[in-house]
Amino acid sequence: MSETLVLLIKIVVVLAWFLVLALLLTWVERKQSAVMQDRIGANRARIFGLRMFGLFQPFADAIKMIFKEDFVPPFADKVLHTLAPFVSFFFVAVAVTTIPFGPTVRIGGTAIDLQVYDGSAGLLFLLAMLSLGVYGILLSGWSSRNRWGLIGGMRGAAQLISYEVGLGLSLVGLIMVYPSLRLSEIVAHQGALFLGFLPRWGVFLQPLGFLVFFITAIAETKRVPFDLPEGESEIIGFYAEYGGLKWGLFMLTDFMEIIVVAALATTLFFGGWQMPWLGPDGLNWPWGGHWKMASWVVVCLQIVSFQVKVAFFCWLQILIRWTYPRIRYDQLMDLGWKLLVPLGLLNILGTGLIMSLK
Repeated sequence: MSETLVLLIKIVVVLAWFLVLALLLTWVERKQSAVMQDRIGANRARIFGLRMFGLFQPFADAIKMIFKEDFVPPFADKVLHTLAPFVSFFFVAVAVTTIPFGPTVRIGGTAIDLQVYDGSAGLLFLLAMLSLGVYGILLSGWSSRNRWGLIGGMRGAAQLISYEVGLGLSLVGLIMVYPSLRLSEIVAHQGALFLGFLPRWGVFLQPLGFLVFFITAIAETKRVPFDLPEGESEIIGFYAEYGGLKWGLFMLTDFMEIIVVAALATTLFFGGWQMPWLGPDGLNWPWGGHWKMASWVVVCLQIVSFQVKVAFFCWLQILIRWTYPRIRYDQLMDLGWKLLVPLGLLNILGTGLIMSLK
């Protein structure tokens, strides 16, 4: 099997997984918010009389957006107005290619990494792609020639600048512990044990770093309580002049960012596809004993482990979105610059001191 064909297959599989999961999250958010508010939630869409708990609703929404009129205001910059949602969508879609979904497997004598791009600076590449997504927000607000859209775009840019600093600082301590920017190597480092029974996951070695990372990453998704760029009770947001498929792309990008944050938290702080005490030959209990497993069973368990962790963090982000109220813009800036950035610096200092004492 040629390397080009393997690469194409991996790209198709990863993008299919990414888009289907993002579509499913639109249903999860509706049903989860309905449960929290004692409602039924989306359940009207059905096929052949089957409702399936409203699972057909995302497909009904997609059909509606595809065939809805594509309106561009006459005063807007038509080229940039059309380009903006595709810019946001593209950079988030590219970012997921660096995530390792499982170990290296052998198929027909060919070793295949369950990862599309395993660059030596994969973590920097992923952060760069997520940062470039803000251009879509800026373009949408500016090209709409709408003052509320422009305010939303400027808020999005200011928010990204503020929280990118804290996000980067939260990962410096992690890189000090796992000396690599290659995501596959960071996951491999987390497969060992310390204290005899605990996996060397980032959340155990860098608890403060994980706290700062998770808060700043949620702010990067621009969702409640950090949804100032699209605060519907204050301003209409950067997509004020959008509708139909282009508005749907912005919405889908929001859910794709949830998945990227969940996958990144899983990869960096929760062992990625690693399972505690699961080695290539099966389970090795820390108190002694061994449960031998076939290699294909081990690989399946590791892939499922990654999926379960990602699903948990997606659920957690949606839970936070429907639990906490939106904070004020000045509180948003204060939280980023006066609390999270100093905590990130403190985490780097503490990590350096502990490593120097070893």
